[in-house]
Amino acid sequence: MTDTNGNGAQGAPDGAPALNSLAQYLKDFSFENPNAPRSLGPQDKAPNISIQVNVNAKQLAPTDFEVSLTLDCKAGEGEALLFKLDLEYGGVFRLLNIPEDQVHPIVMIECPRMLFPFVRQIVADATSKGGYPPLYIDPIDFVALYQQKAAEAGGQASAQAN
Repeated sequence: MTDTNGNGAQGAPDGAPALNSLAQYLKDFSFENPNAPRSLGPQDKAPNISIQVNVNAKQLAPTDFEVSLTLDCKAGEGEALLFKLDLEYGGVFRLLNIPEDQVHPIVMIECPRMLFPFVRQIVADATSKGGYPPLYIDPIDFVALYQQKAAEAGGQASAQAN
């Protein structure tokens, strides 16, 4: 049996590792549709869509972390820009009985993985309400993103050491 606190998050029974989502929220959001209504008609070709993803985390308490998933999406370029979407979606997570060497990967991989379905739905709804077909973002490999950021950080650290 597990203990439940007032917000529905469950505690870890008998020292078992646990990851709980305490809150999720839309932190910042912008949707720009600069060429509407001209851009809403049929297009000659499919627009170039670019999506940039970033994960940030901040420790709030010994066991609590705020994790934010940011997306910058664009469809089209220059004068042919259809839309631009900027989104920051956050969550507060509690990690209990997690070995110290596993905290950072869990915060930077598993927490954004839990946020992603909600971010994906917000993007699809916003593009649809903006007059376009819904943009369904493909699943993100947060392990690869974590490894890429670690490699970049390692490269910067070695460049600064020289």
